[in-house]
Amino acid sequence: MWAGFLAFVFAMLALDLGVFHRKAHRVGLREAAVWSAVWVACALVFGALLWKGFGPQKGMEFLAGYLIEKALSVDNIFVFVLIFGAFSVPDAYQHRVLFWGILGALAMRAAFVGLGAALLAKFHAVLYVFGGFLLITGIKMLLAKDLAFDPRANPVYRLFSRLVPATDRYEGPAFTIVKDGRRLATPLLLVLVAVEVTDVVFAVDSVPAIFAVTPDPFIVFTSNIFAILGLRSLYFLLAGVVGRFHLLKAGLSLVLAFVGLKMLAADLVKVPVAASLGIIVLLVGGSIAASLVWPARKPDPAA
Repeated sequence: MWAGFLAFVFAMLALDLGVFHRKAHRVGLREAAVWSAVWVACALVFGALLWKGFGPQKGMEFLAGYLIEKALSVDNIFVFVLIFGAFSVPDAYQHRVLFWGILGALAMRAAFVGLGAALLAKFHAVLYVFGGFLLITGIKMLLAKDLAFDPRANPVYRLFSRLVPATDRYEGPAFTIVKDGRRLATPLLLVLVAVEVTDVVFAVDSVPAIFAVTPDPFIVFTSNIFAILGLRSLYFLLAGVVGRFHLLKAGLSLVLAFVGLKMLAADLVKVPVAASLGIIVLLVGGSIAASLVWPARKPDPAA
């Protein structure tokens, strides 16, 4: 199953980059919508296969995990918008950055899932550590004010930019170039590093959140990966309007707090997967609907 799933993932990525995105170009809304539908359809078909092969419980666990990851991935989009804006990344090269960023994310998520599964199998108390971490993270997200994000302030990015010689301008879609006999990084490689570092931060939240739904490493990993695979197309679909969902962050905060409480109370209260799925849908869908019903107030230019 693991080998078959990974073969499917790499085949789809090869088809994506080798056939449909061989040349760098700006991804339009129609193309983004089609690819978003393709990735969601693939995830739903996979969930249906799990349901049929291993029963409704496994199918619902996958769907709940996928929904959690999909919702939390919208938070990634906020940050990607800020990163691409901070580095003035041309539209035509953004897909390339996200594509290679996802390849790195696959490896990192596999490592996080493996580590989390091993810890939970050996130390039951880790469940409470994960739960407390998610609860505190959710509360902090809920209370935090929207602050400007500067990827250049990240210590990993700053170390990389100091150690690696780089050019000061984009050289097409290339991550590196050879100039005067020296291999130099382009700003596009520095953007990729910023994206990868960001994904590590998000993985710390999202992977433990899915362990609240299921202890099965295969379902945790596959739901994670399906959400990541659809992240690029979702970015191009929502990048221009994501600011309208100003209450979504509050909804995501409550989702993290809910799954944190669920983990902390796991030995006392068993919340059915179907109930967890309904609560997650209610929190995420409700925050999106509330954002549209009560739009954010625009700042008064005279103020």
